[in-house]
Amino acid sequence: MSDTLNKLAAIIAERRTADPQSSYVAQLSHRGLNKILEKVGEEAVETILAARDVEQGAAKDKLIHETADLWFHTLVMLAQLGLNPAQVLAELERRFGVSGLDEKASRGNATEAAK
Repeated sequence: MSDTLNKLAAIIAERRTADPQSSYVAQLSHRGLNKILEKVGEEAVETILAARDVEQGAAKDKLIHETADLWFHTLVMLAQLGLNPAQVLAELERRFGVSGLDEKASRGNATEAAK
């Protein structure tokens, strides 16, 4: 799985500086972070709606399609900010063996400490 993410991240990195007339990634990158964030938000909503439809008996292929779109646009967002999927995967790896409740509580404590 990480091979696919790494390949896609490399393609995104390459296309960010391409001619915006020839590359969707270049168009997004050229339009800036706010446009990319709009797309991430749009794809997140579409993924949520597709998941709800699956729960109601709809075919799962639309949810898979929308999730792929969400992941793609998230990778574009990361690239725009100089980040990559390996960093996200490393964070997920770090969380192995840590209770989800404990991990969430630690973030809450860090947020409270920052106030």
